[in-house]
Amino acid sequence: MNFESPLRQFGRDKLAVFGAIILGAIALAVIIGPWVYTTPPDRIDFARSMASPSWAHPFGTNDLGQDQLARMLVGGRISLAVGLAAMAVAISLGTAIGAISGYYGGWLDTLLMRATDLFLSLPQLPLLLLMVYLFRDTARAIAGPETGLFFLIVLIIGGLNWMSVARLVRANFLQLKQMEFVQAARSLGAHPRRIILAHILPNTASIIIVAATLAVGTAIITESTLSFLGLGFPPDVPTWGQMLFKAKDYMTQAPHLVIFPGLAIFLTVLSINYIGDGLRDALDPKMKK
Repeated sequence: MNFESPLRQFGRDKLAVFGAIILGAIALAVIIGPWVYTTPPDRIDFARSMASPSWAHPFGTNDLGQDQLARMLVGGRISLAVGLAAMAVAISLGTAIGAISGYYGGWLDTLLMRATDLFLSLPQLPLLLLMVYLFRDTARAIAGPETGLFFLIVLIIGGLNWMSVARLVRANFLQLKQMEFVQAARSLGAHPRRIILAHILPNTASIIIVAATLAVGTAIITESTLSFLGLGFPPDVPTWGQMLFKAKDYMTQAPHLVIFPGLAIFLTVLSINYIGDGLRDALDPKMKK
């Protein structure tokens, strides 16, 4: 399979291309935006409290008179960073467990899959809230109020979303380890670790890539839920979920406080889902006919 074929297939999917454009625009805005739009996100101006969108404040201001656009640009960095980091944790953990379970089989496969079933049966949101509530003070004491919570939220979100990846990788390993090229490598005396890393794992890359894109959207939604429930980042850290949490008391007086961060979350997750669907179709050999 050459490189251009899946790229062309992806380019023919209009929704996937639309998602890539929107996500690229959002990522570019949150990365470069704070240097272009230089209004301080933490500057308080009670004279402009709850101001509607205008040329001076395109997204309006909050109850403290802080510029909402500046806060969304800074908060978008945190929301996207949480999504990417939690995705890395979930994909790494799920790939490792799925690969070991699928390749070695036997009692190890049974043990790992029963553990996966156990995690799947747990109510994720209550467990997530409980773990953040129990360990957030410890995380703050170890790494500071912002960095500690960032790593805690990333580890918990990633640690509770690896199960579907593990099942997908295991299923592919069970199929691929019976193929001729793997049998040939095994007969030549290749070490199991080399067979896994050099022969089987590259052939599961398409599934892992698709799972990774969808995991980013899941992580962003989960972080926003935590912040909306008041268990996310501190109030002075303007993530999109935190902005929604603070705006819920002013929905009737200032609906713009809810619309813009909610729209940012909606467009980001929708774009990621479109990209994931496009990658799945582009990397699936059955779709190339």
